[in-house]
Amino acid sequence: MHCVGALVAFTGWGCNGLRDTDNRHFLDMTSLHLDRNRRYVLGLGCERGTPPAEVLELAETALRTAGAQASRLAGVASIDSRRDEPAILAVAAHFGVPAVFFDAGTLERETPRIKNPSDIVFARVGCHGVAEPASLAAIGLEADLVVPKIKSAHATAAVACIRLRKE
Repeated sequence: MHCVGALVAFTGWGCNGLRDTDNRHFLDMTSLHLDRNRRYVLGLGCERGTPPAEVLELAETALRTAGAQASRLAGVASIDSRRDEPAILAVAAHFGVPAVFFDAGTLERETPRIKNPSDIVFARVGCHGVAEPASLAAIGLEADLVVPKIKSAHATAAVACIRLRKE
């Protein structure tokens, strides 16, 4: 998998097999650790200053809707303008996975694959969605959107899953 325009935030030691070896917290991203056990990516979007509890509750609802246990989560994904957003980082830390961030251009290229494109979001951030396209972009072309965007008062979430190939 090759992800252009992506950063990964390390939310703790041992985040899904990835380590922040130079303590910079953000490094260029080449891939998440996706396999048969960790097949899901949680896409998140939120307003600045959204309480972490609100985003975590929405994240847990999205995973339940997907039928995915937290242990199956490979990472959290969002737009790069939220790479320092405490609520998104708190969700990644809660699940012990890295948070991956994409620029608006990368998310916009996912528009044909999303279920809920928004002109309002496009006017604000330069892409037609955040949660759905971020979850898809983190996995790549082999991703299926299994939970389209759901909302809370100040946040959105979506879940994508990697398609398994027969061996």
